[in-house]
Amino acid sequence: MNDFTFVKAQTTTGAITAVAREWGARYVAGGTNILDLMKDAVEAPPMLVDINALPLREIEWQQDRFVVGALARMSDVAGDPQLRGAFPAIAIALDESASPQLRNMASIGGNVLQRTRCAYFRDPATPCNKRDPGSGCGAIGGENRRMAVLGTSEHCIATHASDLAVALAAFDARIEVVGTRGTREIPVGEFYRLPGSTPQMETRLAPGELITAVIVPALSYSRRSTYLKVRDRAEYEFALASAAVAVDVANGTIREARVALGGIATVPWRSPEAERALAGAPAERASFERAAEAALTGARGYGENDYKIVLAKRTLVRALEMVTAP
Repeated sequence: MNDFTFVKAQTTTGAITAVAREWGARYVAGGTNILDLMKDAVEAPPMLVDINALPLREIEWQQDRFVVGALARMSDVAGDPQLRGAFPAIAIALDESASPQLRNMASIGGNVLQRTRCAYFRDPATPCNKRDPGSGCGAIGGENRRMAVLGTSEHCIATHASDLAVALAAFDARIEVVGTRGTREIPVGEFYRLPGSTPQMETRLAPGELITAVIVPALSYSRRSTYLKVRDRAEYEFALASAAVAVDVANGTIREARVALGGIATVPWRSPEAERALAGAPAERASFERAAEAALTGARGYGENDYKIVLAKRTLVRALEMVTAP
């Protein structure tokens, strides 16, 4: 691990100022992602700014929205009875993330901001455009069983790892950030960048901006939602495919639906195509299968991960069956 300066921020302004004056400085809360990458010599920030003293741990309803402070721990948010009742998909996604020990330590802001990564990214001896722009993508033509089939480019096919972000995408959540130019809210659908030719640029955050909260707007049918995760083992494993769904059903007909997919894309993947296919359709398997076909339109496998296209379709169908069951 490289040498670095460690600063404990006491105020939001102090944290932003500290990061702004040191190029490459990073914020740290639970440290479950950044510290691992530093140990692997993948990241080498000259300064870590500890933000744990900042008042950003709220978990509460505010009028017509649910607000979660960036420093709230994943386990605390998952266990909040209001959130579990109002947004089951979010609570389940948190329950299915990482391990109990990590959920007790990891912050919501850190989870949202975790790096999109793969084995090649974590190994400095191998080519990776995300870690070393212009070096190539080792996963294309290499070991790619876990890689993405949606949102890829010739420069990167790494899969976005966050379960939480998939559920947030389904509910049109917004990320509140503050920086030297003030406070703004970024829709989750715009927060993450597709890799394109610049996979090292993963989010729309401006230099020095700090995530302060995640905001989930109220949705009349959010209680009828779920998150389904398929993985190689039951604990401490990234998704091979996942689906966050919410459905408004009346008299056996789907009036409206929300669909987001994980484990198969370079960003949390909202599917308006699947949502359009479901709207006005009967709540039955044939409708779900049509929606799944629409959701995976344009998917591309790279050899070892071809199976993910079929797996993602089956995962979405199963999630919709679960959430519409009597």
